[in-house]
Amino acid sequence: MDKCLKGKIIILTGANGLLGKEYESTLHKAGAKVIPIDITPEKGTYCMDVTDETAIKLMCKDVIEDYDKIDILINNAMYNPKTMDMHCPFEEFSLENWNRLMEVNLTGPFMLCREVGKQMVKQGYGNIINVSSTYGVVAPDQRIYDNTGINSSVAYGVSKAGIIQLTKYLASYFGGKGIRVNCLTPGGVLSETTKDESFIKNYSYRTMLGRMANKKDYCGAILFLCSDASSYMTGANLIIDGGWTAW
Repeated sequence: MDKCLKGKIIILTGANGLLGKEYESTLHKAGAKVIPIDITPEKGTYCMDVTDETAIKLMCKDVIEDYDKIDILINNAMYNPKTMDMHCPFEEFSLENWNRLMEVNLTGPFMLCREVGKQMVKQGYGNIINVSSTYGVVAPDQRIYDNTGINSSVAYGVSKAGIIQLTKYLASYFGGKGIRVNCLTPGGVLSETTKDESFIKNYSYRTMLGRMANKKDYCGAILFLCSDASSYMTGANLIIDGGWTAW
């Protein structure tokens, strides 16, 4: 699939994250022009808060003025901070934290799909990829977290379940307008910040492949969803989780 995305203009949110950087590199190697977007400013990144409606509209305007089109949107930005107040018992979970997480994980993608979708309708084609999580499909296994303080919050799973439904709704809505909408659902990724050995062991045991994902394990999936190899695919949720949800 060398240079299979040559000439494609791709908007990628959450570009400075662990997986975002891998996606950008993969898509660039495939010939795409990637507009990396993140709230954290880095060289070459379009700095934007995905919860800012005005900023989203301005970003779309800028991209269209520069490139005349938007071929692909990847909603990869997410909010799931590893802080104690976000991983407190459900009975103590604050409305403030609930609202903030929903704004980034669900409302932001909704606004981006809406604004980018307007351009794609004008073009008569487009490809939207939303990123969910296994915890949008199944509940966390509370037993593997114990007292690690890294369990996913109730709002995270609910927001990611919403992403899957948003994908299905938009696939139906845009289906007759030449626009495909699919979802990528990754499992847990081993990173430099994942240091709890008991958690890694317990998580790995719950997967059929016996390990957590590496950060490059999703590059093939994102390339497939962006390319014409998935041309007859829409409204689908591609789950890449080492077998976690297949037990």
